[in-house]
Amino acid sequence: MIWVYRILFLPLLLLASPYYLWRMRRRGGYAEGFWHRFGDVPPLPAKAPGTKRIWLQAVSVGEVLAIAPLLEAFKREAGGEVYLTTTTSTGYKLAKEKYGALTAGIGYFPLDWWAFSAAAWRKVAPDLAILMEGERWPEHVSQAQRHGVPVISINARLSDRSFKRSLRFKWALRSLAVGITRVLCAAKRDEQRFKLLGFPPDRLNVTGNLKLDVSIPLLPEAEKVALRRELGMPASGLVLLGSSTWAGEEVALLTALKSAREKAVAVSLLLVPRHAERREELRGLLEKSGLSFHFRSEGPYFAKATKGGDVVDVAVGDTTGELRKFTQLADLVFTGKSLAPHDGGQTPVEAAILGKPVLHGPRMTNFRDIIRSLTEAGAVRKVETHSELISVAVELLQDSAQREKLAAAARDWSEANRGATERTLAVIRAQLA
Repeated sequence: MIWVYRILFLPLLLLASPYYLWRMRRRGGYAEGFWHRFGDVPPLPAKAPGTKRIWLQAVSVGEVLAIAPLLEAFKREAGGEVYLTTTTSTGYKLAKEKYGALTAGIGYFPLDWWAFSAAAWRKVAPDLAILMEGERWPEHVSQAQRHGVPVISINARLSDRSFKRSLRFKWALRSLAVGITRVLCAAKRDEQRFKLLGFPPDRLNVTGNLKLDVSIPLLPEAEKVALRRELGMPASGLVLLGSSTWAGEEVALLTALKSAREKAVAVSLLLVPRHAERREELRGLLEKSGLSFHFRSEGPYFAKATKGGDVVDVAVGDTTGELRKFTQLADLVFTGKSLAPHDGGQTPVEAAILGKPVLHGPRMTNFRDIIRSLTEAGAVRKVETHSELISVAVELLQDSAQREKLAAAARDWSEANRGATERTLAVIRAQLA
């Protein structure tokens, strides 16, 4: 089966490359480390005697943030060193900023074709391969088998779309089912789905969601005040946060802002688009809205303010790795990519960990179990349409008691769902031993 994959991969890659090259250019930041994708691994130190090397692949920002406790544990316990790879430029940038001292090296994950993957494997020479969440690459797993290296899939999950697609090609997953040594599932539903796809039950464990164990440094009050000032927001008043928004959702949030203000609610809007390269699209939308605005990427507002007063109506957080800070300013959070025509949703976990009341649309399919759990805990509220988002957001902005009820439930839910990191580490330690 792997030979069919190898034969088909290259022509399909060539067909798709114009689109991916265009997208990489549009998003920017891919020049550094570009050749890592072709197996040209960055220089790594020689392994010290008795040290095991772990190749950990975490695709983007969310996964990179979630692995912090694992990297800290590997560094603290000694005997293991990590070569960390990512797929996106934002994930790579964040990894370089946060984990230089916790890793033996940081690079981009190679394209999953035989020659590129084999070259990377020769240079990295890992003793254990770890794949985060939905990362399951046939060539990568085949190379692990060839080198006699175990593979652990951690925080493993299957979205509705991935599961349906995988069922159609179940026959093609046999090599993955054999090659992946352990699958540590984020939820019971994921474990059941892996069983239906043919993964041996004795290789499956439910260890929980690592993202629920993330420790988020809390900003002191003085830093919150300073951050509001840098964003151009007033020192007081409510903040409505659009968290990882997609096209169309910002329009509803702008309308909600105007509607709330018409009802005498002192509120500002903080938009954090999922893709920062949409900033010019957002600029055009904001100019048409008649509202004043400031983009975080342009620097502190107080250094730029030349007209329009001391504060703005809308701040745009078009930077990487700051969503956790921005969320701490919020009094109400809407989780993006959850209203039609979009599907999948963005993570509500960090807002819940921070004890924020959360609104979400009906299309949170990538976080179905988390949303179900949050809903059962009374920690989130669903809106079905853009118009319902507007009305419910205004309702909650007017009602501090409802907001606090949601926030308290979110805090309780977060505390009750911790422990995935230790359960995951226990399996990794046993495998390394």
